Parts: sequence; structure tokens; C-alpha cells
Amino acid sequence: MKKEIYYWSPFLSPIATSKAVINSAISLKKFSKEYEPTILNFFGEFNNFKSDLEKNRINLINYFRLNICQFLPYKGKIKSRISFILIFFIGILPLLKILKKNKPNYIVIHLITSLPLILLLFFNFDTKFILRISGYPRMNIFRKYLWKLAFKKIHLITCPTQNTYDYIQSLNLIDKSRIKILFDPIINVKEITEKKNKKINYKNFFLSVGRLTKQKNFIFLCKSFKKLIEKNNELKLLIAGTGEDKNKIKKYIKKNKLEKNIILLGHIQNIYPYFKYSNGFILSSLWEDPGFVLIEAAYCRAPVLSSNCWPGPIELIKDELNGIVFENNNIISFTKRFDKFNNFKNKNYLKFNNFKLSRKFTLFNHYKTLTDLI
Repeated sequence: MKKEIYYWSPFLSPIATSKAVINSAISLKKFSKEYEPTILNFFGEFNNFKSDLEKNRINLINYFRLNICQFLPYKGKIKSRISFILIFFIGILPLLKILKKNKPNYIVIHLITSLPLILLLFFNFDTKFILRISGYPRMNIFRKYLWKLAFKKIHLITCPTQNTYDYIQSLNLIDKSRIKILFDPIINVKEITEKKNKKINYKNFFLSVGRLTKQKNFIFLCKSFKKLIEKNNELKLLIAGTGEDKNKIKKYIKKNKLEKNIILLGHIQNIYPYFKYSNGFILSSLWEDPGFVLIEAAYCRAPVLSSNCWPGPIELIKDELNGIVFENNNIISFTKRFDKFNNFKNKNYLKFNNFKLSRKFTLFNHYKTLTDLI
């Protein structure tokens, strides 16, 4: 009989973590004969992914018929906190009931982790809990105290990068033998191979991808490109994504008459051809861990220009080895390094080294590491 692994990862809007959860489950379903993955779709958050999940025969446990998350606000710090609190109280008893009744062998917790961790404090389960650090954790008094207590009973903690691993170790909240590095399952080789050759309507462009949020720093990128366009008005930047900063970015582009040079694409269902046919991928983020689009660009062999933000990109992108690096949030550094990037003599060297790096993040590599750890 196969061992059951449940995934807990409620989210208010689609983010990279939701893709990591789905790909992790797919990797186990595809490569493992020992484990059976199930995603907890308590609040309907995975409803939009049902076709992919059904195609890959991933089990879903649906608790509420409606997608509750679609009615909860997620824009703004205070509103999102209120939504998280509501999810906590709505989900605590159903999750307790399912864990007590179904008794899965493992549960991997990604987001809104305080709920399952509090359950772990007060109840004894046959299930082993695995905390998957998703992004660099922002520590506060409550989280640190909760982790200190819950880590006494937790089975394993996994981190997506070496920098995050080192940070979690430095907190001294758990024995170091129970902290491990587990790269995210970002690269679905079959999917990218099938999708990346589709023709697109754009030529001779640079590309940036991500949610239009403060973290991704697109206003900085537009300001930096304005400086470049003043010298070369043939430059073109495509930005793919949507988010709460959309109107702010549109206003900046319109105010500075950059509509022909900076184009907001909105959400793109198949981003891989844009990576493939771009002159280069630009990551302007203030922080990433590790940066999914950075890895996807690398696998599609797009040369990379990246900020040296912490913890992911500064660890992954080595200047003039597998990309060109600029000082985070520094326009002068960006414009200088962009010139270096645009005129780099051997971009194939950068692309080859970055492609090798991206293979650490394949579904197969994730499956092999995860099953070895547990």
C-alpha cells in the first residue's frame, strides 16, 4: 500500500508557491511507486488548476463547495491579514477532522502554516509534519515563539536555497539534522518542451515577468529603462503579469510617453516562448527565494540580467558566469550593467551555464531529493 502525502497550501491569489505544490505532487505521481500525493483544496483555491490536476491524476480533497478565497480581500497588508485570520478559523476544525480520520503518513505545509502548526502543538497525530519554507520567512515574536514550540514535534523542515537554510539554522530553534535543502520543482521538462516553440507576435525585446507588486520592483525597472531609452529609442521591454501595482505602472508609462517602448502584456498563460525569443530576461525584484521565473528563463536559454537581491538570486546568479548582475534597486548600476549585458560577447556561455543550474530544479530532481529525505 502506498504511503499518503497531503499538501496544505491555502492562498488568496495564484503565486509561485501554488505552482510548487502542484509540481511537487505531480513529481511524486509521475516518478514514485511508493507515495500517493493529495492536495487539500479546502477553500477552492486550487479550482482553477483542476484540469491540470485531473490530467496528472492528482487527488484533491474538496471541503467547501465554493471557492471561499475569491471572496476574501488580498490587496493591502491589513486586508490580507484579516483574510488569513478568517481562513485560520474556518479551516482549523476541518483540517483537524481530516488528519484524525484519514491519518496520512505525511503532510507538507507551505502557506498559512500557523494553522497546522498550532494543531500539532495540541494534538498527537500519526501523521509526520513537514514544514516547507516558501520564500524567506519574516520573523516576528509570534512566529518565533510558535516555531520554537512546534519544532519539538515537527518531522522535517525544508528550505529552497542555501541562504534560507543558513538563516533557519542560525535561529537555533531545532536540531540541524532536521533542516534540509530541497529545491523547488520549477522545471517540468515535458511541459516546457511542448510549449516553448509557439510563435509570438513580438521581436527584438527584453522581458520581465512577475506579479505587479512592490516586491518585483517594476516601477524601478521602468525608470531604469527610461534612462536607456533616452539613448536608444529602439529598445523594447515587455512586462508579463498582473497585480495591485498595475495602474501605478500604467500611469508612469503614459506620463513619460513610453507606450511604444514598455508594454504591459498582462497575464500570459504560456510564457515559455517569450523567454525563448527574448533578447534577455530581466529580474528587478527586491527579494526572491529562489525566483521561479529566473529558473524558467534559464531553462529556456534566455540570457539573464538580475538584481543581486537576497536570498535567491544572489546565490544563483554569478556575475559574468551565468548572468549579469546589478546592484539591487540602483538605477546607475542597472544602466551600466545593462550595457554590459546587451553587448556581452559570449551570451551562449552565460546561457549554457545557467541552463545547467536550472536542471537542479526539475520535477525529477525534486522527487528524488524529497523521497530520499523522508
